[in-house]
Amino acid sequence: MKKFTTREIVYMALLISLSIVLTRILSIRVPLGGVEGVRIGLGGLPIILASVTFGPLAGGIVGALADVLGYMINPMGAYMPHFTLTSFLTGFIPGLIVVALRNNLNYGVLLFAIAVGQIITAVILVPYFIVTLFGAPLLPILIPRIVTQAIQIPLYAFMLRALLAYTPLHLVKAV
Repeated sequence: MKKFTTREIVYMALLISLSIVLTRILSIRVPLGGVEGVRIGLGGLPIILASVTFGPLAGGIVGALADVLGYMINPMGAYMPHFTLTSFLTGFIPGLIVVALRNNLNYGVLLFAIAVGQIITAVILVPYFIVTLFGAPLLPILIPRIVTQAIQIPLYAFMLRALLAYTPLHLVKAV
């Protein structure tokens, strides 16, 4: 099991809090069928940043804790662990892909890693859970999510690449 340094834990805590603020406060929510169908914002960016900087486990932990703590601070309906799982995977999958591709952090690799993670979580799992848990119709939820991710994935990759360009190299070590 990977042991995190004190410095890494502090950075992860900062990224958790940033994700909570960007997700719960600074995002636009679009209700569809009585439930939140689409959330437009940058809340996933700190989670993915943790993943590619500190490794897939760190990204998963940041994602899961951001979801649980965000719910505790600003609950929106009943707590559903399904969405904590998707938040964990939002951080875990890109880091896993970056590690598998030998920690190459160029734009193409970041775009691919983020795309795979976001398609699995935001386009497949979240709509599935919304349909299963709340009985909402699939197409009105799925179509806006696909459009949103078509914009967010390249934006996340661009922003992440820009952030990594100015991050001290001793911090960037995706395991």
